[in-house]
Amino acid sequence: MFGLVVKNTGSWYTVKTDDGRLVNSKIKGNFRLKGIRSTNPVAVGDRVEIAVNAEGTAFITEIADRRNYIIRKSSNLSKQSHIIAANVDMALLVVTVNYPQTSTTFIDRFLASAEAYRVPVVLVFNKTDLLTAEELHYQEMMIGLYENIGYECRAISAETGQGVGELARMLAGRISVLSGNSGVGKSTLINRILPGVNLRTAEISDAHNQGIHTTTFSEMLELPGGGYLIDTPGIKGFGTFDIEPAELTGYFKEIFMFSKDCRFSNCTHTHEPGCAVLRAVEEHYIAQSRYQSYLSMLEDKDESKYREAF
Repeated sequence: MFGLVVKNTGSWYTVKTDDGRLVNSKIKGNFRLKGIRSTNPVAVGDRVEIAVNAEGTAFITEIADRRNYIIRKSSNLSKQSHIIAANVDMALLVVTVNYPQTSTTFIDRFLASAEAYRVPVVLVFNKTDLLTAEELHYQEMMIGLYENIGYECRAISAETGQGVGELARMLAGRISVLSGNSGVGKSTLINRILPGVNLRTAEISDAHNQGIHTTTFSEMLELPGGGYLIDTPGIKGFGTFDIEPAELTGYFKEIFMFSKDCRFSNCTHTHEPGCAVLRAVEEHYIAQSRYQSYLSMLEDKDESKYREAF
């Protein structure tokens, strides 16, 4: 029997079979022997084969090849990865200029990882209604930066509904994953798009201006216009996984564009003479924040980096 993994609660997976049934399923032990260095060998969005037993539950016996996925380092096991979602058409990264502040390092790490695994990203700037004039100006600059690189950006307020209708129309007929730091308003946004879901939301911690986890597992939510929205737990840090330093240039669109003019084909864009990327940074064609994110990922052998709330 074949189906789609629509929910992951840690030890159990909910599989929606091709004939529309929901079956609670577990992984057969041999998955852990196939060299999958992941805390969750099966992810929400996976197509799987299951064998149903007499009790009505099932074992997942096979995973179909994935066309893409979003992955990060596991927050508690540095040598393993955690697959956030698989087989998605689009990732919505919800970010906030304040309440809490999303760092550009976090954004850039997510974007680079999405580039590596061929997942298109839309940046959703939430909580626009809370921003001061100065913060709104900063948000406009951020949107200008990322749109100039080639990323679609949307400014919304999940609380008031501003811009949410347009965003919801983009999701129709697609499988989209919603991600971002804790506290950026993902649950509020889902409640606005799907009023019947009633996800829990939480106040921001005043002491640290940080979010509090309210979603504890990943789940695919069916959209009225067709397609699914995958809700995921909030992420503090985003450690990239299995990206080789030599490949990294290709995952920063603007750095890759300028790198073609470097004197040396194996240029690391850190110190080499005739480096077109360094020149572009000096001349402000490449944003300093993006270049710093590139350097931080280049130096990502420090295993503690991904645990920090950048």
